[in-house]
Amino acid sequence: MSAPYAKLPAWVDYGLIPLINLIVAFLVAGLVVLAVGESPLRAASLLIEGAFGYGEGIGFTLYYATNFIFTGLAVAVAFHCGLFNIGGEGQAYVAGLGVALPCLWLDQFAPWYVIFPAAILGSALVGGFWAMIPGWLQAKRGSHVVITTIMFNFIASSLMVYVLVDVLKPAGSMAPQTRTFAEGGQLPRLDWLLASVGLDIGGAPFNMSFLLALVAAFVVWLVIWRTKLGYEIRTMGHSPTAASYAGIRQSRIIIITMMMSGALAGMMALNPIMGDQHRMQLDFVGGAGFVGIAVALMGRSHPVGIVPAAILFGMLYQGGAEISFEMPQISRDMITIIQGLVILFAGALENMFRPAITAFFATLGGARSDKSLPAAE
Repeated sequence: MSAPYAKLPAWVDYGLIPLINLIVAFLVAGLVVLAVGESPLRAASLLIEGAFGYGEGIGFTLYYATNFIFTGLAVAVAFHCGLFNIGGEGQAYVAGLGVALPCLWLDQFAPWYVIFPAAILGSALVGGFWAMIPGWLQAKRGSHVVITTIMFNFIASSLMVYVLVDVLKPAGSMAPQTRTFAEGGQLPRLDWLLASVGLDIGGAPFNMSFLLALVAAFVVWLVIWRTKLGYEIRTMGHSPTAASYAGIRQSRIIIITMMMSGALAGMMALNPIMGDQHRMQLDFVGGAGFVGIAVALMGRSHPVGIVPAAILFGMLYQGGAEISFEMPQISRDMITIIQGLVILFAGALENMFRPAITAFFATLGGARSDKSLPAAE
């Protein structure tokens, strides 16, 4: 059995190690760019310029980041309980019903600020219910949550095809989507936010759900680190045996945690449906549920780390589109490879440099303690 790693200072564990992993990922990605005959420096310049070089690029970057904040928080909450929720994709997909139905019912009669709270509640309830089923299966029947959440992604996909094609599609329409919402079902854009610093977001769908994502990040921090329920979740994640000895009902915590995780994933549906497309379409989630796994890993399952990690992946999505447009040799598939390298080093190889860094700080700490010892008589 391998020995656990020594405890490192927080700034090293949450800042330095992810930064080193990120730098190595981009260095390896630079070699991939070089292999196709393009300049890595120009690609890096286009990536940053496309994501942060002008107002519309920033708007798109933050729009994508909003999706990843929600799904990253969903994965992180489950991580703290020792659960691996891979079903964020399906939970967000099904939760689109909790967003679309209030909009379809009320958009002709109520303003957005009345429909928005109903859509938040609807998406959280549907997403939480969809995640509760795998949670109940693990808590009561021992079915591993990784397997069941993957299966529920496929069930969600098939269910949504049926609902959009046979139930919600307007008569006479060929496209598998709902009708376009009236103004009451459309979230206002946050153009005023960037306009305050002299930036014009142009056609970017940067909207109110970004502020909701930041509120959700704060609430997750509050619940996980400042409440009795959060303490029980973290205890369960550290040691189920200790949790049982402390009188914590494991089945209850597993189910509640999965419901919280699913609710957070479900709220991701607000951003594309009410904030961008103004209707519900097939595959509107677009892989955000799976990206949330990498965001949670890179952010160390803490909201303070998840928000910048989500912005980083938003940069990769928006800046990657700029690279593929300006450098035809680098296709969208190459951009996916670069994103995959970041996920690889931030997730699967997250501990690759940790032993060396731990040894360095242990040596540094030993040298300091030697200096503090009094000289021998």
